[in-house]
Amino acid sequence: MQVIRHTKESGGVESGSITFTIIRCHNHTMAQAILRYYGISPWEIEVLYGYLRNHFDIIQNEIEPDDSEYVSKMTISIPVAFGDAFFVWFEYRRWERVKALFKEIKRRRGSGNALKIIVEFAGNPDITFDIDAHDKQWFDNSVEKIDVILELLPYHIQNLPAHTTGITYKFDEKTVRWRHSQIVSGGVEYRSVGGRWKRISD
Repeated sequence: MQVIRHTKESGGVESGSITFTIIRCHNHTMAQAILRYYGISPWEIEVLYGYLRNHFDIIQNEIEPDDSEYVSKMTISIPVAFGDAFFVWFEYRRWERVKALFKEIKRRRGSGNALKIIVEFAGNPDITFDIDAHDKQWFDNSVEKIDVILELLPYHIQNLPAHTTGITYKFDEKTVRWRHSQIVSGGVEYRSVGGRWKRISD
């Protein structure tokens, strides 16, 4: 059985939410993916749902805007580790369609602070991609270059502090590559500053 909850949140956790559940039957249990978004059209969500539904149970949370910099924002939490095994299982062709959708969503909004997409992979460590380039060309380039991290990730992990449980990548337009901008190590968040890791709380 596949359960897809669509939740429209009217604010923070304390303000409550309205939830309805759609149940679709399958002959096996699937891991749960979560979509949190605002400013994303029903058509765009439906297309993304169509790409994910054969592999995941999907919970959709439409939230109030929580980032004044962006007109539209979407976070996709995937309960699978980022790696070759995921792309073989999910199918590269399907992943290419997901990337094409990201680029189409950006095209429909134009340049500027119009769109931010966050893709989170649960693993050891967790891997997060912040896709928020203002220019459409750089946005598209960043989406295409996510796959490059597959080869670089083992090297990156070897050069990170011990006990790193999370890595966040940001696209650097100057070098035209993804760089790890934040990590979580020992339960503490660090930001890359001048080639060194600095506690965010400092």
